[in-house]
Amino acid sequence: MTDLSSKLVIPTPAAMAAATEDAMLAKATKPWFEMFLLSLTGGAFIALGFIFFVTSQQGLGAPFPVGPAKVLGGVVFSVGLMLVVVSGSDLFTGTTMTVMPLLSKRLGAGRWLGHWVVSLVGNFIGSVVVALLVLWAGTPSSNKSAWGLVVLNATLGKVTLTWGHAFFLAILANFAVCLAVWMANSGRSTADKILAIVGPIALFVASGFEHSVANMFMLPMGWLVKNFAPDSFWQGEAITKAGVTLETFAAITPGAIVFDNLIPVILGNIVGGAVFVGVYFWACYIRPARKAAAEAPAAVADTEATPGR
Repeated sequence: MTDLSSKLVIPTPAAMAAATEDAMLAKATKPWFEMFLLSLTGGAFIALGFIFFVTSQQGLGAPFPVGPAKVLGGVVFSVGLMLVVVSGSDLFTGTTMTVMPLLSKRLGAGRWLGHWVVSLVGNFIGSVVVALLVLWAGTPSSNKSAWGLVVLNATLGKVTLTWGHAFFLAILANFAVCLAVWMANSGRSTADKILAIVGPIALFVASGFEHSVANMFMLPMGWLVKNFAPDSFWQGEAITKAGVTLETFAAITPGAIVFDNLIPVILGNIVGGAVFVGVYFWACYIRPARKAAAEAPAAVADTEATPGR
């Protein structure tokens, strides 16, 4: 009974920091091919969450309140991170916390950067594959083209952000995402982990913050809809009612996707996850613990050298 009770106790914050560093080290030292495979599903699962988000937003508008609509979208999007956490997939935004074992000198800089590159590339491929599957499935034309219209409007909004706005929105996004991962790590059951994830993820999505891996799905999806949706899509009731045409979305280009969104968002996500969460909690808990552990032998030796002390 005692063993069961101990397993249900939530770790202290200091223990959580140590456990998170250990988990980040384990991720960064996996065999390269295994790391790549897990990063594919990291991108694919976040894409599934974004599909759920888009589906939840179809037809929402006046008189439906904006706030509850955004919160609804955030809650359903959190399914993506739930899948990532429970499956052990590799998501770049969470991977930014590998700065913790790097600071502790348990991880070399080459391996650290290599993991980031593999994670980014794998996430992108996984996200784009899901976007292609959605296009080929004809989903953008569903509900009289309402589904595709949500994608186009969201994509247009993202690629027309200024670099400054995209960067700072990305800091906030990964601040929330890494805190969600951090709290999920404290869960003693699947239900605990799911509950821990919902709040921070709903917060960042509802607030319009920018997540690089989510955008690796949404932005290519918008570009695919714009360029490859059939003529019947543009004749859908939702499109005609909105009064938009192909030219309305002329700003959705590969250049805009990469240079006006993904680059500043990736950089902002790195700051939000690596600095605001990883470095911060390393300084709060790991560094003091390592310092105390290093000083302990010296203190013991000093005491033994002066018995009367």
